Amino acid sequence: MIDLESERRIKTKMAEEVVSRNFIEQEIDKDLTEGKYDTVVTRFPPEPNGYLHIGHAKSILLNSGIAKKYNGKFNMRFDDTNPTKEKDEFVEAIKRDVAWLGADWEDRLFFASNYFDKMYEAALKLIRDGKAYVCDLNAEQIREYRGTLTEPGKESPYRNRSVEENLDLFERMKNGEFPDGSKVLRAKIDMASPNINMRDPILYRIAHLTHQNTGDKWCIYPMYDFAHPLEDAFEGITHSLCTLEFEDHRPLYNWVVENVGFAHPPRQIEFAKLYLTNVVTGKRYIKKLVEEGIVDGWDDPRLVSVAALRRRGYTPESIRKFVELGGISKANSSTDLAMLEYCIRDDLKTKVPRMMAVLDPIKLVIDNYPEDMTEEFEAVNNPENEELGTRTITFSRELYIERDDFMEEPPKKYFRLFPGNEVRLMQAYFVKCVSYEKDENGNVTVVHCTYDPASRGGNSPDGRKVKGTIHWVDARTAQKVECRLYNSLIDEEKGVYNEDGTMNINPDSLEIKENCYVEPALMEAKAYESFQFVRNGFFTADCNLSKPGQPVFGRVVSLKSSFKLPKQNG
Repeated sequence: MIDLESERRIKTKMAEEVVSRNFIEQEIDKDLTEGKYDTVVTRFPPEPNGYLHIGHAKSILLNSGIAKKYNGKFNMRFDDTNPTKEKDEFVEAIKRDVAWLGADWEDRLFFASNYFDKMYEAALKLIRDGKAYVCDLNAEQIREYRGTLTEPGKESPYRNRSVEENLDLFERMKNGEFPDGSKVLRAKIDMASPNINMRDPILYRIAHLTHQNTGDKWCIYPMYDFAHPLEDAFEGITHSLCTLEFEDHRPLYNWVVENVGFAHPPRQIEFAKLYLTNVVTGKRYIKKLVEEGIVDGWDDPRLVSVAALRRRGYTPESIRKFVELGGISKANSSTDLAMLEYCIRDDLKTKVPRMMAVLDPIKLVIDNYPEDMTEEFEAVNNPENEELGTRTITFSRELYIERDDFMEEPPKKYFRLFPGNEVRLMQAYFVKCVSYEKDENGNVTVVHCTYDPASRGGNSPDGRKVKGTIHWVDARTAQKVECRLYNSLIDEEKGVYNEDGTMNINPDSLEIKENCYVEPALMEAKAYESFQFVRNGFFTADCNLSKPGQPVFGRVVSLKSSFKLPKQNG
């Protein structure tokens, strides 16, 4: 027997668990409890007409995560029903992206085009049942007949063709007897429906195009709203999770699977998209940027395609954290890019070594340091992660420091180098500025200092303190590399799009620095390998531009952020 207090605690715990589950999981729990389904099967169904972006990552992680949580199955399916824009390049890119995010489809890889025969048979069934007809109206006439949000549509003059005539015309459409746009197959539903999607929607159109998977076998292709529910039903999908713009399409989704005759049709559940402020996600806009050479491809690090984020140095874990922080809801909202940047900083800060790199170098000469002497220091690779160990760095009379670590006439609270001031060279010694040199243009080229030999390791034996610490690299051993700094691709003050569809591109979105100096160990960096460059941010060896022994580093993200993690309830 369970006493009343124990029962109360159990009920409280169950209630807390329900609250902690998102609304989709609560609906799935209900379906399983009621016996509507005995397992859970989800899918990610991209159209291979471009690269995936950060918004797709939410859908990928949601669908694969739900399947894993319920010990179900996850299908990877290409919705390749439109040969006008689809390419093998996009198919392969999407497969790489989904796998990289950790969504394991095992042997469950499918293509909508592999169901074309079944879809054709489904269309024939609807025609035989008097629920579909061949229509000769052109696209403009169909729009005119459809009506408006406030006025009902009117029936096509071809709506009442006989079953026999429709079967004949549809077969002749399939056989290529009619030109593109001359006929379509439409569902016969309700031209007065308040939902425009139900006003005799098009199921098939004629398109004499070569398909990337089926070649020239077909010259008629199913429309998305007809093909998609059938694909789900053919594969035994239980829960079709999609974004909110498909909510008005759900009645048509249900109509298709019910009228084709599936005993256990899938259930469509909608959730809010992931929107990021001041970024370009639309495929047609990214395609335009690529074609006009504004970016160097779909994986340009200034984009937020999954491939671009991977190339830039983002990790699957950071993207997963970003999606989790955004949550799953039915309310559309926009998320600041700063949250995504927070997630990658938080992920990398304990994972990667902290190295010294000087991006805008000027020479520092220690006048009282022996010219022929070189010292070695043991440097901790990451103070927050002992497992990353230590490395040896060299030190000599001539170093490189950042240009903005010296000022001739500093403002108040400037604690770095200026005439007469003493700073700590990270891991090494205290040095005091005694003079500097300029070129003919008035630019500082060399800073002269003296060092305190007793301050080795960055500590003074007499207890004096300095307020500034700067990083450096040894001029004798440092190696020159190229570094790339990425800024917003969009002029954030103007927003992404203009009324005419053009984009407000930031002309300073890419800054290339060709004369950066780094520790010699960084020359062995491999593609996608990340590091924290002290005070400069997190950087990754670019997978496209780097060569063996000649890395090109791109900045993943700076070290500073204005983003604050939102408070969690409870």
